[in-house]
Amino acid sequence: MPELPEVEVTRRELAPRLVGRTIARVATTRPSYFFITAPARLSRALPGRRVSALVRVGKYLLCELDDDSRLLLHLGMTGQLFFSGDPSMRLLSALRGVTLLPEEQSAGFRPDAHTHLVLGFGDGGPDLLFRDVRKFGKVELLARGESSPRLDKLGIDALLATGDELFTAARKRSVAVKTFLLDQSVLAGVGNIYADEALFLAGVSPTRRASKLSRAQCAAIVAAVQRVMLRSIETGGSSISDYVRPGGERGGYQDERQVYGRTGEPCHVCGSAIRRRVLGARSTHYCVKCQR
Repeated sequence: MPELPEVEVTRRELAPRLVGRTIARVATTRPSYFFITAPARLSRALPGRRVSALVRVGKYLLCELDDDSRLLLHLGMTGQLFFSGDPSMRLLSALRGVTLLPEEQSAGFRPDAHTHLVLGFGDGGPDLLFRDVRKFGKVELLARGESSPRLDKLGIDALLATGDELFTAARKRSVAVKTFLLDQSVLAGVGNIYADEALFLAGVSPTRRASKLSRAQCAAIVAAVQRVMLRSIETGGSSISDYVRPGGERGGYQDERQVYGRTGEPCHVCGSAIRRRVLGARSTHYCVKCQR
């Protein structure tokens, strides 16, 4: 599932080609759990609206519109946002799940049954497409002043948090610190990959109880979360499963992982075998010697 870095990379790559454009038409698939706001309402409300900003809140993207409404977009597990007409062979291959021959690239990508939302624009430029094979992504239109339960429950953005804030939140939490970090009401944007990587960098065992964390450990964890996430943004995110950047490029951070997905491989620091266990129904990877 795309985490904060992948969503931020997507935002940065989409925004220059999206902000300032006026939506002229909307195409959707039939109503489903992908649409929090009914497709018919989207088709009525969005045409004529100009995109004034594209912002990220945790793992969510928000298209801010000129009437102060907001279009919430969540990539879910397999969601992909990209522009039509992009000639990238890597994007076309990723979307089709196969490696295309050079001559097949010229056909471009045509919206298919998994392309649930298409925004066309009045300038005649590329459409914005939201494709999601598994439909765990979400689309919701929020009217001026309207809140969303998905946003209201979020804690502070992981890139803005401080060690003191994490320490205060951890005082009454008896869950393992790995489970604690995945709670979006604590740090918005942290997911499985970066929780494992940050705890390794901070030298903290994922099984340690959150309430037992010292102030210094909380400071180290926040610093590590921010360090690994900023590095992931710099390298284009992690392309471990379905994630590709809007232009089709793979992220590069997966090549720098210290523990996540490396079960049985030697720790880059001490040489011990990386272990895996399940915490809070999530796979957790760690080094027993480097993390205490």
